[in-house]
Amino acid sequence: MTPSDRVPVSVGELLDTRPEILGAAAEDFGHLVRRPPLGVLRPRSAAEVRDALVYAGPRGIPVAARAGGHSLYGQGQAPDGIVLDLSALAAVGPVNGDRVTVQAGARWTDVLAATLPHGLTPPVLTDYLGAGVGGVLSAGGLGGASHRHGLVADSVLELEVVTGAGEHLLCSPDRHGALFDAVLAGLGQLAVIVRATLRLSPAPATVRRYCLYYPGVDAYLADQRLLATDRRFDHLEGQARPVADTPDGWTYLVEAVAAHRGTAPPDDRRLRAGLAFGSVEATDLGYAEFARRVAADEELLRATGEWLHPHPWLNLLLPEDATASVVTGVLRDPGFRDLRENGVVLLYPLLTGALRAPMFRRPRGEVVFLLALLRTAAPGAAGPMVAANRGLYESARAKGAVAYPVNALPMTPRDWRAHYGIGWAALARAKGVHDPHGVLGGGHGMAW
Repeated sequence: MTPSDRVPVSVGELLDTRPEILGAAAEDFGHLVRRPPLGVLRPRSAAEVRDALVYAGPRGIPVAARAGGHSLYGQGQAPDGIVLDLSALAAVGPVNGDRVTVQAGARWTDVLAATLPHGLTPPVLTDYLGAGVGGVLSAGGLGGASHRHGLVADSVLELEVVTGAGEHLLCSPDRHGALFDAVLAGLGQLAVIVRATLRLSPAPATVRRYCLYYPGVDAYLADQRLLATDRRFDHLEGQARPVADTPDGWTYLVEAVAAHRGTAPPDDRRLRAGLAFGSVEATDLGYAEFARRVAADEELLRATGEWLHPHPWLNLLLPEDATASVVTGVLRDPGFRDLRENGVVLLYPLLTGALRAPMFRRPRGEVVFLLALLRTAAPGAAGPMVAANRGLYESARAKGAVAYPVNALPMTPRDWRAHYGIGWAALARAKGVHDPHGVLGGGHGMAW
């Protein structure tokens, strides 16, 4: 049976089954899992998304939505199914007051390009703006402003979705509110996001970026906690960087950014008060330049070919009382020694009270820390790194950590039940209503 024999004319006319297209849809940014679909559909409207799901659901054909293709371990793939390439659903705007409506296939760089001329920006942006809107909202989305404004998904005012049952719905906190809450940070388990209306905030013209350096992790974590809770900075992230002249071979960098308010520059004395850093650098940047700061790194990695290498990344949310032990253990672990040569270690605080999407899992406590291990592997050499990710996940989970599920991390159905804890039963009930045939979100490895 050929692919066109298995789909109706309305879907089959648009289904692309060329080998090169199937090959591209079998890959993602992780370059670790390769699972070809039956075909690729490029819907031009919500109605075409609905047609695909109405057909696929009763026949048990897996469906996965793909925007930027930046999943790490096959989460956006649909083996022997249909990949919905949302690139034709990429309209942004117009900006209307303090909000903008964007289609799910748009990239965040397109969103920012539309809002900045109005002096506005999404309250939270991820570091990498090349990701698709729908994918980030399905994951939740974390960034340097999350300690103040929560998830990227927390700025959503309304969603247009097509459920796995083929229902085309508008949902918001006041309209189909339970579905709205379950789709945001819901990992694509219930519905395909077609369009989102986002709340916007005033964007500064200029920011001052402070790089505060610490020789040890304890003072670094204490100051990061202080900065997160007193919210003196608009943007707060941080890194561990390898060096040769500190006790543990690493230095710790707080990246803190303050907006210029009107014509007045930030008050350096007030912003640095009470902190225990060893040295500091400060630079003034245009806000657009700062927001797009990762673009230069992408260009370099594309030029060297490393962008197409495997990316066995791991993102964990750590409870505050376990952060120091987990971090120092990782940085000494032979399984992660390559972090010194070809990796980036992000480490920065979040306030759990600001993370509002109900489906987003987080550890206990007021303050938690994101630990992101962003590694690049030589082709064919990523297996031990993925195994190391799994080992770290298990040991950190025993200390109360939770995966931020944008990972190169094999997860079993039992892992997912533990991940959601008491929320699993509610998710399963919603799955039964909105995706009764279980065709969505299969790339995550949940079992229903």
